[in-house]
Amino acid sequence: MSTTKEPKLNFNSAWDLAPAPEDTKHISLKKQYDLFINGEFVKPNSKKYFATYNPATEEKIADVAEADEKDVDKAVKAARSAFGKWSKLTGKERGKYIYRIARLMQERAREFAVIETMDGGKSIRESRDIDVPLAANHFFYYAGWADKLEYAFPNKNPKPLGIAGQIIPWNFPLLMAAWKIAPALAAGNTVVLKPAETTPLTALKLAELIRDSGLPNGVVNIITGAGKTGAAIVNHPDINKIAFTGSTDVGKLIQRSVSGTDKKLTLELGGKAANIIFDDAPLDQAVEGIINGIFFNQGHVCCAGSRLFVQESVADLVIRKLKDRMQTLRVGDPMDKNTDIGAINSKEQLGKINDYIKIGKDEGAEMYQSTCVIPKKGYFCRPTIFLNATQSHRIVQEEIFGPVLTIQTFRTIEEVIEKANNIPYGLSAGVWTDKGSKIFNLTTKLKAGVIWANTYNKFDPTSPFGGYKESGFGREGGLHGLSAYLDM
Repeated sequence: MSTTKEPKLNFNSAWDLAPAPEDTKHISLKKQYDLFINGEFVKPNSKKYFATYNPATEEKIADVAEADEKDVDKAVKAARSAFGKWSKLTGKERGKYIYRIARLMQERAREFAVIETMDGGKSIRESRDIDVPLAANHFFYYAGWADKLEYAFPNKNPKPLGIAGQIIPWNFPLLMAAWKIAPALAAGNTVVLKPAETTPLTALKLAELIRDSGLPNGVVNIITGAGKTGAAIVNHPDINKIAFTGSTDVGKLIQRSVSGTDKKLTLELGGKAANIIFDDAPLDQAVEGIINGIFFNQGHVCCAGSRLFVQESVADLVIRKLKDRMQTLRVGDPMDKNTDIGAINSKEQLGKINDYIKIGKDEGAEMYQSTCVIPKKGYFCRPTIFLNATQSHRIVQEEIFGPVLTIQTFRTIEEVIEKANNIPYGLSAGVWTDKGSKIFNLTTKLKAGVIWANTYNKFDPTSPFGGYKESGFGREGGLHGLSAYLDM
């Protein structure tokens, strides 16, 4: 028998595996980006530009045009002019254009993935394996529905609404653009879209792709800016539909702005999801679901499983397994293929997360963080859990939007249902159990738009997504997402 000891990996070190950075030499990025209006890139009326930064290095990537009200009006006029022809095309013809966009996105997938990671901070694995393929799949899916609207909605005579004003967040820039643009085009609408000011680059790269696809000028217009630009879109009198994904506070402002008008509105807002582990659950699988639920995309996920409820009889075991698993997570360079958790999106967001971590400690919750090494430069946060949290704690009630998990225990189904529902949000939830009857029981009682059973953060273009209460209203994805862009 050999007496040689097996080497052990020290997961407390960030460099057990050799760094494997993605090659960025052949990625095409400009130093300055203009507004995409009527099929071409044009200078902003204000002549103002703002910088977008790589959150992992704090280095400037590019300057991006800042659209004002005149630019928004120009984009809306281009969309209105294009609407007449686009809406009169056969569904089959519209579908061909949408399908072509999906194919081009597949061909340029590597470029999109690298830019998404550079601009947003998420790991290259997530951009490459999840975000970009899923964005392309949304265009493929809705390309197939473009000539089947009468079959999708029988006896309803579906018609396009007109111009869709769309405002998307910084956590999934390319995917959110696909979620919104694809169904709008399939339904026969034209689009004015604004990406978040901290992550505009993949939307602008998508604009280049749309131009190259031959899509008629003005059908999709992509303009950049901050809150004032978004407000100008919301308040423009010639826009027929507003679709917004972002914070609950901004969503409330938008709802008040469109109140009294004839604009259609869908809002996908914040969340504070309950991830519920019963004592009969497959615990190792559940721990992986916990990790994915809260640490995927640095916790920058509206449906993140940020509140963990564990049945009392298995709580100690689950928490021990969770801590052990957290020690294996690598926090660092998002361009490294071995990285699990990348950079926080911005300095401001990191400050907010750190404020909540301090609040959690001040409230008396017990904090545990992994001991991984994090880079000295850039915006990074160790994965964090809070034990002994209670319903009254702010870290339990308020959305943190970072890699921070609160843990509570429960004894009965009735207790966990009451706790899970006792928050202002109602976007998503997760249930882990070996009993199908228990799953069906909970899904009828949990006040959440999306409930996963024995998995978490699984998305598909065919599945509707959206919430209740302060998580918004309306659905994206599937036929529900298509119907939101139709007058029936």
